[in-house]
Amino acid sequence: MKAFVVLMLLFFIPLSANAGVYKWVDANGQTHFGDRPPAKSASSEVAVKAASASVDAGARERHQKMTEFLEQQQEEREVRQAANAKAEEKAAKQAELCRKLRARLKDLASVSTFYNVNDQGERVFVSEAENTRIREDFREKVRSTCGND
Repeated sequence: MKAFVVLMLLFFIPLSANAGVYKWVDANGQTHFGDRPPAKSASSEVAVKAASASVDAGARERHQKMTEFLEQQQEEREVRQAANAKAEEKAAKQAELCRKLRARLKDLASVSTFYNVNDQGERVFVSEAENTRIREDFREKVRSTCGND
């Protein structure tokens, strides 16, 4: 019995989906449309034809333009992401370079005197003024490369 009721409901569902559209004129002369006929007025059923979506060339053109726009936006997004990744990589290399330069500058502060090696392989110590100049030149290199932080 339950199967019969379910079967009958499934049979009538498509009929209710195709319910008609009714047209009537009220007492004031205004035309109305509805999915149910009015109780007090005479009405006539109107045949409604659905527009074919595949025929609309304008819709295809709009769809094509939208697709092209979205593809262009995706390409621009990928270019921006690549540029950001490159900038981040460059910033990371710069930070590593500055870390090494600052470590070297700290090491130079602990060295009491500098020397050069002559052609015979002997150490030739430089003057105190030259020591100061070497330290100051390196300090300036760190400042120009890494800033004052």
